Amino acid sequence: MMIRENDNAIRSGSVRSRISLAPGLWIARRFSFARQRFRVINIISAISLAGIILGVSTLLIVMSVLNGFQQLAWDLFATIESPVQMLPAEGKTMRVPDSLLVELATIDGVRAAEPFAEGQAILAGPDKGELVVVKGITASAQERLVARTGRERPYFSEKTVSVGEMLAYKAGLNVLAKVRIFSPELISLGLESLSTPWLLPALSFPVARVESVFSLQRIFNDHYVLTSEAMARQILLQTEDEYSGIDIRGSGKREEHKVLMSNLEQWLQAEHLGDRYRLRSLDEKYRDIFGVMQIEKWVSFSVLTLVIMVAALSLTGSLTMTAIDKQKELFYLRCLGLERPQFLAIFIVEGGMIGLAGTLIGSVVAWVACRAQQEFGLLELPSKSAFIIDAYPVSMLWTDFAATGLMTLTVALLVSLYPAFKAARIAENRGLDTKTD
Repeated sequence: MMIRENDNAIRSGSVRSRISLAPGLWIARRFSFARQRFRVINIISAISLAGIILGVSTLLIVMSVLNGFQQLAWDLFATIESPVQMLPAEGKTMRVPDSLLVELATIDGVRAAEPFAEGQAILAGPDKGELVVVKGITASAQERLVARTGRERPYFSEKTVSVGEMLAYKAGLNVLAKVRIFSPELISLGLESLSTPWLLPALSFPVARVESVFSLQRIFNDHYVLTSEAMARQILLQTEDEYSGIDIRGSGKREEHKVLMSNLEQWLQAEHLGDRYRLRSLDEKYRDIFGVMQIEKWVSFSVLTLVIMVAALSLTGSLTMTAIDKQKELFYLRCLGLERPQFLAIFIVEGGMIGLAGTLIGSVVAWVACRAQQEFGLLELPSKSAFIIDAYPVSMLWTDFAATGLMTLTVALLVSLYPAFKAARIAENRGLDTKTD
């Protein structure tokens, strides 16, 4: 018997809650779109809605453009670097058996797994020497690089090198020039040979010919020397089966490589190889560059949020004037049995409706503008010769839309609290004579 009474009480409570919410929604809609409101209130409400639309659309467009520049930088780095690298857990080199490459190729999301040899060295040119990074890649990796950059000929052959444009300028190099490249290991071995002269005949100082000069990304243009993996191992004094790591590539989309990284980490744990290998993402390797770009993005988010907050503050004035204009109606609703929570709900819902409408319309406007920029490149960069692209890049992320929408709705609800409490006080504290005048 007690269980039935409790069930009936729960049902009646839920019914009352639904009944109490329904009038609030209906009255908020009537107050928002009533024809008999003062014209000035309609104007202020329209200004608030327009301000929210402008703020949301501007914020999303700016964040999408900043995402586009991040994607562009990531794509430029990914021409030579891979999105994920497998490196030795300890030391500088690791052995890469064919079985390991076969297992990596079977992991979901992996498109290519190619070993590489990489290390610092000193390049001695005709004019002066430069500290460089030597990276040796496989033939298939060079084919991908050639296809991605649209080059007609290979960058290097088995015994030649390709140097960055700025590096060639600083070292006084040109195509077909011969250079000597010394690794720290070779220099250390040379110093040891001073005390043991019998080592001198075993020393080999690699001499390479410059096959080409590339221009890809500033960091690569300033410091990188590309060559075959065999030549790089010879320069870095690595044995035939030793490599610096494995370049692992997935799809070309940056956001999908987080899933690839997760799959590789799960595979390392399942195979108990965490003590032998470690993973490093492209974002981690260049964390300083991507970190600054991310900070710039969220600083822009904070600054442009002020536009939305100013528009929302005008919403406070509109709702407050509505509460004053509807004094008589609020008193009648009080006489019909509406209580304080319902009065609060009316104006909070009204503010939320305006905030939601502004968010949705602003998001649609931003999406249309960004899609048009992606397809047609309507807004071009001020100086095409100074950039490798002609128009502003755009990359839309659903997380940006979600964060902006949540922030806008939160602000709209918060600024609706003061008018809501004021309306409740008007309905409760004013006398009948005031209401009927």
